[in-house]
Amino acid sequence: MDIQRLKHKDANIYKMAIMEPLDHKNLDKDVPYFADVVSTTENVAVFIWDNLLKFLPPNSLYEVKIHETDKNIVVYRGE
Repeated sequence: MDIQRLKHKDANIYKMAIMEPLDHKNLDKDVPYFADVVSTTENVAVFIWDNLLKFLPPNSLYEVKIHETDKNIVVYRGE
């Protein structure tokens, strides 16, 4: 599911799974998950994946893609 579709289709999922835990936060200090996990972009993608799975129907999530820059992109597919 594209994040834009998720933001419009069910803004509550987007808010609870991504924005509330991460937006304007110091990941290392404010997000308990990152107390024992290094806050790399790869691990942020895993965190988002795990949180989205809590709210979405089974098999509806294909990948989490984070663009750090135009040339630096992280893709996680639950592997």
